[in-house]
Amino acid sequence: MPIEVDVAILGGGPGGYTAAVRAAQAGRSVVIIEKDKLGGTCLHRGCIPSKALLRSAEVYATVRGAAAYGVRLSESGEATVDWPSVLQRKDDVVAQLHKGVEALMKQNRIQVVRGTGRLMGPSIFSPRAGAVAVEIEDGESETIVPRHLIVATGSRPRRLEGLPYDGLHVVTSDEALGWPSRPLSAIIVGGGVIGVEWASMLADFGTDVTLVETADRLLPGEDKDISTELARQLEKRGVALRLGAKLDAASCDAADGGVSVRIDTAGGESESLRAERMLVSVGRVGNVENLGFENTDVKTSGGFVSVNPATLQTGEPHIYAIGDVVGGVQLAHAAMHEAEVAVAHLLGQPVPRTADRDVPRAIYSRPEAAAIGWTEAAAKAAGYDVRAVKLPMRIFGKALVHGESEGFAKAVADRKTGDLLGVHIVGPHATDLIAEASLAKLLDAVPWEIGRAIHPHPTLSEAMQEVMLAVSGSASHGS
Repeated sequence: MPIEVDVAILGGGPGGYTAAVRAAQAGRSVVIIEKDKLGGTCLHRGCIPSKALLRSAEVYATVRGAAAYGVRLSESGEATVDWPSVLQRKDDVVAQLHKGVEALMKQNRIQVVRGTGRLMGPSIFSPRAGAVAVEIEDGESETIVPRHLIVATGSRPRRLEGLPYDGLHVVTSDEALGWPSRPLSAIIVGGGVIGVEWASMLADFGTDVTLVETADRLLPGEDKDISTELARQLEKRGVALRLGAKLDAASCDAADGGVSVRIDTAGGESESLRAERMLVSVGRVGNVENLGFENTDVKTSGGFVSVNPATLQTGEPHIYAIGDVVGGVQLAHAAMHEAEVAVAHLLGQPVPRTADRDVPRAIYSRPEAAAIGWTEAAAKAAGYDVRAVKLPMRIFGKALVHGESEGFAKAVADRKTGDLLGVHIVGPHATDLIAEASLAKLLDAVPWEIGRAIHPHPTLSEAMQEVMLAVSGSASHGS
């Protein structure tokens, strides 16, 4: 007999399990269909394991620089990297969080069906499209007939054609997380968030890193000040940047225990690069294949599911899609927000969807960077009368105490209305500090209101307070 349910969710990543919990809390019967482990890419192949590695790299870098804090290691206490232990810690963190997600499903009485789901057209099970045929791991099958279906199948790393991917020497970020040893040298292709984070991590682990990016700057979607500062910090730590360079995939050779490849540089010359490993991080594509969309009115465009941007409904009004599979901002917290929007809509309690640019963006390099809202250039291009103020982190006591005073806090506002347009931060704990700006955007707070709020001293949060006062014309530290 088919399983009839109020809400079925195809995919158990952050968007999927958040939607499941919200629907269950509203009293709806819920089934999650997941072919792998609950938690999705974020928990098993993305956010969590990569941040665990970044933390180990940060600790190693801190220990090596301990003398700057007046802490000296004995001659026999030289810091070394135990790579198997680094990987084990990463796996332990993932395992603990995976148990938590599993427990969350049980706590909310959410049924989990393990298998590969495929959408069906109208059939004997349902007069409308959207029932899901599930091929279960043991070879049997199950049919789920939901009143509402949410597609949350996520994404995977985009691969460049012509490269000899082998899972060890030439890899995507998925395989790099399981590298059996720490590479002595690495080429990173792609200067987006993943590329920058891996460049920072490997540099901290002592790897000789060359980063190749086709754009003329790192993180081309972010404010230029963020790009410039992170490039400066990476180069300061020995990362060789090749910006405005194009990779010749056909020249790539993974042999003799290493990788060699040729790039065309920004100056029009050709350069040969060689390293032990190569990580390719050039974006992600939606998991839209073999889902049975052809049996429905669900459409795709450019490798992602097409949705109504306000409600996240597909061409079938009772079928929604959320998270990476719809493109846009491919972040776990964006998927969770979209889950809230979709579930609220199917419950008849609409929740406004936040604009992509107002989803906080976090980069977990060293130093960290974070942003929300308009970049200065984009705001000007959109016709705003822009006032932008940038304050250096070195003027704040806690940054000096922390030992990481590089970076800045920047606010972008509309000169005419005083409205806050964007916030951009580089420095210690930037990914935490940006949450205050996210709350300000939600509450439509103007800079002087944020600045008037009392912030404890000495803390890094003072950077937010002072830059908001500065952009409204009353900073105590100047502008």
